[in-house]
Amino acid sequence: MQQSSNTIVLQVEALHVRYGSFQAVDNVSFDVRAGEIFGLLGPNGAGKTSTLSAIEGLLRPQSGNITVAGFNVKEKPMHARANLGVQLQATNFQPELTVAEILQLYAGIHGVPLTKEKLRALLADIKLEDAAKKRFGELSGGQQQRVSLVIAMIHNPRLLLLDEPTTGLDPQSRRQLWDIIRAFQHNGGTVLLTTHYMDEAERLCDRLVIVDHGQVIAEGTPADLIERLGGHHVVEFALLGNGNGDTSAWQSLPSVDSVRSEDGIICLNVREPHRTIPALLERVDQQSAQLQRLNTRQASLEDVFVNLTGRHLRDE
Repeated sequence: MQQSSNTIVLQVEALHVRYGSFQAVDNVSFDVRAGEIFGLLGPNGAGKTSTLSAIEGLLRPQSGNITVAGFNVKEKPMHARANLGVQLQATNFQPELTVAEILQLYAGIHGVPLTKEKLRALLADIKLEDAAKKRFGELSGGQQQRVSLVIAMIHNPRLLLLDEPTTGLDPQSRRQLWDIIRAFQHNGGTVLLTTHYMDEAERLCDRLVIVDHGQVIAEGTPADLIERLGGHHVVEFALLGNGNGDTSAWQSLPSVDSVRSEDGIICLNVREPHRTIPALLERVDQQSAQLQRLNTRQASLEDVFVNLTGRHLRDE
């Protein structure tokens, strides 16, 4: 499945999706290159689900073009779908079937020979070597998601669509899924990922787009987007009393590129915290105020997202 990194596996061009008078997707364009993990991020209602549904061929957009592995989704939907593997957030397999029976069923649907040796290898890949005879309904949530993921990959698709695959899982189960996704990529696979976890996007994604109100508002690598934020560090502080709402007093501090107020905390995006912090302490003293907290950290993709959309990814 090795492909040139210049190969475009998914291309979305000027996509428009409308439900009545509501414009869910408004001129969205992006491409996913062979061998990369590409993130599609946005708050609820941003147009992610409609975009994924159009890629899968489950809805027909008002305008725009989508090609999967060179096949136009409108003109050759069956060819396009044959190159897709899809894992949804919620699994819906028959709970009374065993893991082996489910894998054999879906291998048969895709015309993939599944010998006993191949079955054992698949289960070993997802750390479920002893689960072949277990009923699906007896598995934990993390185990069910691993089975769902291996089913999505069972026919060696050119593009794997993962729709919030780790939502609701414990940290260990999340990391186990990350390992499986990375192994798929290492073997030449290409992934389009939506997630509600910014740390997941920052760790897994080679590139990503952020969408809001149906439009792409940022695109690039996580490092590029953090660089564009205007600062490599974040200084967070709060003052005793009610002096945390006004951000204008802090914009003029040395090395500060942007300021926001969030839940009573002032967040400064800065390049050189060693210059900002002494000036901040002096300004607090000049105001006869008192610090309640002071913290510094590296800027993250979450900071980029909040700056662009005014909310956190997991905000409802």
